[in-house]
Amino acid sequence: MPLPSNKIKAFINGKIYTVNEKQPLAESVIIENDKIIFVGSNEEAKKFLDGSAEITNLNGKLMLPGFIDAHVHLMEAGFYLLGINLHNVKSKTEFRQVLAEYVSRKRGKWITGGRWDHEQWNEKKLPDKSLIDDITPDIPVFLERVDGHMGLANSYALKLAGIDKNTPDPQGGLIIKDPKTGEPTGIIKDNAMPLIYRVIPPPYFNDYYEAALEALQTAKRFGVTGVHDISYKEHLEVYNQLEKEGKLTCRIYSILPIADYEFVIDSLRPGRKDSMIKMGGLKAYADGSLGSSTAWFFQPYEQDSTNTGLPNDIILNGKLEQWALDADKNGLQVCTHAIGDKANATVLDIYEKVRKENLLRDRRFRIEHAQHVRPGDITRFAENKVIASCQPYHAIDDGAWAEKRIGKERLKYSYAYKSFLDAGVKLSFGSDWPVAPVNPIMGIYAAVTRRTLDGKNPDGWIPGQKITVEEAIKCYTINNAYASFEENIKGSIEPGKLADFVVLDGDILTIDPVKIKDAKVVMTILGGEIIYQAK
Repeated sequence: MPLPSNKIKAFINGKIYTVNEKQPLAESVIIENDKIIFVGSNEEAKKFLDGSAEITNLNGKLMLPGFIDAHVHLMEAGFYLLGINLHNVKSKTEFRQVLAEYVSRKRGKWITGGRWDHEQWNEKKLPDKSLIDDITPDIPVFLERVDGHMGLANSYALKLAGIDKNTPDPQGGLIIKDPKTGEPTGIIKDNAMPLIYRVIPPPYFNDYYEAALEALQTAKRFGVTGVHDISYKEHLEVYNQLEKEGKLTCRIYSILPIADYEFVIDSLRPGRKDSMIKMGGLKAYADGSLGSSTAWFFQPYEQDSTNTGLPNDIILNGKLEQWALDADKNGLQVCTHAIGDKANATVLDIYEKVRKENLLRDRRFRIEHAQHVRPGDITRFAENKVIASCQPYHAIDDGAWAEKRIGKERLKYSYAYKSFLDAGVKLSFGSDWPVAPVNPIMGIYAAVTRRTLDGKNPDGWIPGQKITVEEAIKCYTINNAYASFEENIKGSIEPGKLADFVVLDGDILTIDPVKIKDAKVVMTILGGEIIYQAK
C-alpha cells in the first residue's frame, strides 16, 4: 500500500453505516494519514475542509467499513485464478473438454487445482482416473474437488506417488479403490492427499508472487481490505516483499498450521507496529468436508450407513490437544476446522480442557466452519467464548444437496447463524476462497436470504436461521476484527481507527434482500487511499 500523506482527506455526502452502535449513521468521514479523525454530518465536517483538503463526494452512496474476510486461502486462490478452472463445469464431458484444452497449453508440467464439483453435474457421481487418463498419458494430474478435501489423480500421478492396490489408507485419509480389482480409482481423500502432494514440485518464489498479486487484485474489487489467511511459512516471505514494495492491498492476519506453532512463537518478536501483516493464529483440522462425505458425525451418512466421516489423525492420536495446550500457554489463538457435529463437539471438549488447565485469559479460540452443530453444543460455544467462524455462501451452495448426505433432522442446526447469535456467540463470516467466491456481498445475501443456488428455496433454506443485513455486515467487519484481536483499530468507522472503507452502488440496508446480490463495489479505500474504483 502506498504510504499515506499528511494531507486531510474527506469523504462527504454519503450514507455512512459505521457499525458503531453509539453513532450508527453519518454523512461524512475525515482522514489524516491513515486514520479517521472525524465522523459526522456534512455541516460539521466543513471545519476540517480548507483549500488543501482532498474531497471525495459519495453522492449519497452507501459507505461501510472495509470488508474483512475471516477465512481465505489467499495464495491458493491466486493459483486457482491463474490455472485451470473446473468449478463451473456441468458434466463429465465438459470436464474432459476443459481439461483437454488446458493440456494443449501446458505440456510437460503437473496439472493441479481445478476445484470441480460433481454435485453440479448432470450425473452426480464421483469421477475416476479413466475420465482423464487418455487425455493426460504423459502428464501427472491431481485435480482437487471444490472443498479441497479430495482430488482426482490420473494413473501417471498415482505411479509417481507410489500409490497402488497395496497402499494402505493413512489415518484420517482414504484411497478409494475399485471393489472388484482393488486398484485405486484415482479419488484420494483428506490425509491421503499428501501422498500426492509430496511428489508435486513446489512453486518458486516468483510463482507465489504472481499468485498473490492476482488474488489481491481480485480481493480489492470486492471491497476486501483485510483477510484472515490460512497461510504457510513460504507465503509470509512473499507477503513481506509485497508490503515493502507498496503492493500489499489487503491487511493479512496469517493463520499458520498448528504443527508450526513453535515457529510462530519464535517469530512473534517485537516488530513494526504499523505492519499490515499480523501473526498469532494456528490452523488445525478435526475432520473433512460434507461434500466429500468426510465430515465427522455421531450418526452415519444417509447415503452410506457404514460411514460416519473421517476424524483427522491429530484428533485420534491426541496431538491436537497437546499442541493446543502448549500453543495456548504461549498466547496463540487456535482455529480448528470442524464441520460434522462430532468434530465440533470434540473440538469443544479440547477447548474446554485447555481453559481449565491453562490460566484464564482472553484467548478467543475459533472453530472454522462450525457447519453442523448439536443444539446443546451451540450453548457450549457461548459458555467457552468460542468464535464461530462461518462461511454463509456454503449454506446456499451446499443447501442444494446437503439433505441427501445427513437427512432433515441434522439440518435443523446446520449453518445455524441465528442460533449462534441468539446464544450470544461471536459470529464471524468469511468465504473460504477459492472454495467459494471472495465477494462479501454474496455472503451477506446468503446469510440474509438463504436462497439456495439451485433456485428451489425462494423463501430460504432453513429460513429460521436467517439473520438481518445489519447483523451480517457486523459479521464481515467488527466481528472479524474481534476474531483477530483488532477491534480497537478497525472493523467500524469511528475516530482513531484505520481508514478502511468500501462504497457500494446500492443501499443494501434498505433494498429488497433478494437484490442484495446485485450490488456492486464502486470504491475500496485502504488506509485512506483509494485502491480500487469501478470504471
